[in-house]
Amino acid sequence: MSSNDDLNDPNAPIPWVQQLLDSPFILLFLGVLIPMLVYNLWGVVEIMMLPLAK
Repeated sequence: MSSNDDLNDPNAPIPWVQQLLDSPFILLFLGVLIPMLVYNLWGVVEIMMLPLAK
């Protein structure tokens, strides 16, 4: 059995990265979630860095 046979095996498990990239709804969810989390965290950091009013 050569290594080429292992690559063409239809019963081989699908890597999780390929499963992720094959799912458009997961990509859509991540494309909305990640920027939302980054901008919210950025906003919280900006608010925390504001000087207190006297």
